[in-house]
Amino acid sequence: MEISSEEKEILLEIARKSIVAEFTGEKIPVPDYDKHPILKSRSGAFVTLTENGMLRGCIGYILSDRPLFETVREAAVQAAMNDPRFRPVKESEVEKISLEISILSEPFPLKSYDEIEIGKHGLILEEKGRRGLLLPQVPVEHHMNKDQYLDAICRKSGFPADYWRTKQIKLSGFTATVFSESSEGEDKNEKRA
Repeated sequence: MEISSEEKEILLEIARKSIVAEFTGEKIPVPDYDKHPILKSRSGAFVTLTENGMLRGCIGYILSDRPLFETVREAAVQAAMNDPRFRPVKESEVEKISLEISILSEPFPLKSYDEIEIGKHGLILEEKGRRGLLLPQVPVEHHMNKDQYLDAICRKSGFPADYWRTKQIKLSGFTATVFSESSEGEDKNEKRA
């Protein structure tokens, strides 16, 4: 997805203000769609929160039928307040938290493990009523090779790490445009759809 630096800044600001609004009750203004029509596009998005370089929350939507800015707003609040792996963010923590937004492409089926490209493809595993998702930046940040990435998606989905070795699992891939407050304008940290 092509998104300008200004639109990235708007989405990062919406995400941060949405978390702050949980404490202040402040209303988040609707962006100018005429100037930035991409903000009303329908796209999945994840918001990742880190504090001192450590994961503090990550929630999102693979697909969304709402405008992108609303999806980002909701994902930011959910990541801050409702990620079951962490206690809710406190008002005193908000300034210490860094935000990263991943705007997802539509998922597509992966017919072979050979199709997976580290750093380009996120993975969705759907099997036996379970589902797990890993964003494309995860294997890069954790220095995983393809086998380790497949192990990780299996664990995330509640299966043994080597589950993928015993059978062809149902995997979908997706790409993402990823940007953060710490890397605004730095294309070297960005992965594009």
